[in-house]
Amino acid sequence: MGPEEGPPHETAYDTEWGDGVRHAARCAGAFLVMLLSVDAAADASSWARSALWAGLALVLLVILVPARVAAGDGWVSVRGLLGERVVRTDRLVAVRWADGVAGRVVLRDAEGGRVELDPHILEANPELWRLLDAGARSSCAAPDGTLRCGTAELRRLGARVDGETARTVFRLSGLE
Repeated sequence: MGPEEGPPHETAYDTEWGDGVRHAARCAGAFLVMLLSVDAAADASSWARSALWAGLALVLLVILVPARVAAGDGWVSVRGLLGERVVRTDRLVAVRWADGVAGRVVLRDAEGGRVELDPHILEANPELWRLLDAGARSSCAAPDGTLRCGTAELRRLGARVDGETARTVFRLSGLE
């Protein structure tokens, strides 16, 4: 490594993403088997109907595959069905909760980047949270102080991540 390359950059990924993909594939496969079984039981099987059911199962698979979340020094990216979105955590301007059926954490940066994250991803991956939190802290501590909205949400999220990490440690050590 030459001096112009600088130190290696740390990148963390959602460690449960592969499980989510496998779960999506199992659901789509079960859906396809169910549709083909109903066709076979009704004596309505044909190549065209089977192709239609396979297409519907493929659409379900595409919908169910979770977004791939990664974080590094000063950034978080979410790669989903419609492409990749990146936000600079060291230039955050807002952090907010999007409540609803599936709660989301919405991050916005000074360059106009916007990502939505499932808070459970951060709870299950403390390394992702550590990188996000470090970037958010630097955006608060910067002389221009870009993060103006969302410090309470970050504290709330940090408490959730810390609680889940403690529960995991207790569970793995047999103290639960």
